[in-house]
Amino acid sequence: MQQKILERLKIETLTPMQSATVEAAKAQDVVVLSPTGSGKTLAFLLPLADRLQKEKEGVQALILAPTRELAQQIEQVLKQMGLGVKIDCFYGGHSVYDEKKSLASPPAVAIGTPGRIASHIKEGYMAGNTVHTLVLDEFDKSLEMGFQEEMGYIIGQLPRVERRLLTSATAMHSIPAFTGLKQYTTLNYLKEEASLPDVDLRTALVKNNDKIGTLYQLICHLGNTPTLVFCNQRDVVEQVSTYLQNKKVAHGIFHGGLEQPDRERVLLKFRNGTHHLLISTDLAARGLDIPEIENVVHFQMTDAPTFVHRNGRTARMNAKGTVYLLLHPGEKPDYLPTVPPTVSLPTQVTAPPASFWDTLYVSAGKKDKISKGDVVGWLLQKGNLEKADVGKIEVQDSATFVAVNRLKLEKAIALLQQEKLKGKKVKLDRAN
Repeated sequence: MQQKILERLKIETLTPMQSATVEAAKAQDVVVLSPTGSGKTLAFLLPLADRLQKEKEGVQALILAPTRELAQQIEQVLKQMGLGVKIDCFYGGHSVYDEKKSLASPPAVAIGTPGRIASHIKEGYMAGNTVHTLVLDEFDKSLEMGFQEEMGYIIGQLPRVERRLLTSATAMHSIPAFTGLKQYTTLNYLKEEASLPDVDLRTALVKNNDKIGTLYQLICHLGNTPTLVFCNQRDVVEQVSTYLQNKKVAHGIFHGGLEQPDRERVLLKFRNGTHHLLISTDLAARGLDIPEIENVVHFQMTDAPTFVHRNGRTARMNAKGTVYLLLHPGEKPDYLPTVPPTVSLPTQVTAPPASFWDTLYVSAGKKDKISKGDVVGWLLQKGNLEKADVGKIEVQDSATFVAVNRLKLEKAIALLQQEKLKGKKVKLDRAN
């Protein structure tokens, strides 16, 4: 079964951490300590998959995640595994009505944030007496976000849990008693270094006390390579964004003050290449699956653990990446032994060109039985597009988003306005 799952996910071999987790979970509860971006999701999903019984009714496995984005990411991977069971995701910002309707026929695997899962259990929509497998993903982040009470309540409503898996990107002095973990194996893959060994650290030296100007120079120097810029507060994210808008630099922003649909849309555009640049708070430092980020930029420095988590957004799964620190002359973080080498930035710069891609919104999705193949065929046959003009496609429950050649998008929309997709009249537009 595991081999079939790996083939579906297009993964050839497991990492040592993943293999060790799968093996340990056969015999007892497991605590996995491993850096951000090291593949912990698959490490706990494989043992979970082995324990599912297709014919059994009720929720068999419950996965608690600290953020909506992480819960959605786990759901996506689980569905790609093709287990043949119902999987549902529950989180704030999602339709409560739709969630309660779905729970009338309980999923085999429920994934969610602690607040929303606790609410469904308290109101009697979700029963915990059939759950045999519990996963607490990014548990340290859940504690940091103040979910102790909700997690304690939820776990107290699960009388028949046989296997518990807990993951964390930081070491913990002790595991809280409310988790129910007693006899367990700890697999520690955390490094002592302040940064991951395959990350190349560089300093962008701030000149004339003009930090935001130095950031602009660096962005122009990096060009259209996937880059994530970290700020410490959301108002700083907004300030940087305003500056870059004035400089005509295409980018997205991500922080906790945005509405959930806006957050999802920003990440989608970053994943599909519409934006190569994302300005974010530390909300994006953990729990988000944003592949192929080449550069991480620290516009503002932070503490050592968060520094490591930020850097984990690049160099994921043994790839390489570059991390840039914006430092004033004489500035050095305590946790770094030396100031990293300085990158030479040109004084005369031009803003990176617009991306090849833009994003098309289509008002039909999984609930309309729409597949990626349906969308591609429709775009090529009716939208007068070539294969090379169509990029990443994300089919959601009620909508589909497609990366399309920016120069051909408007014409394609005009051609498709009166055309039905799989016999259904749809709305389409450039995604905001």
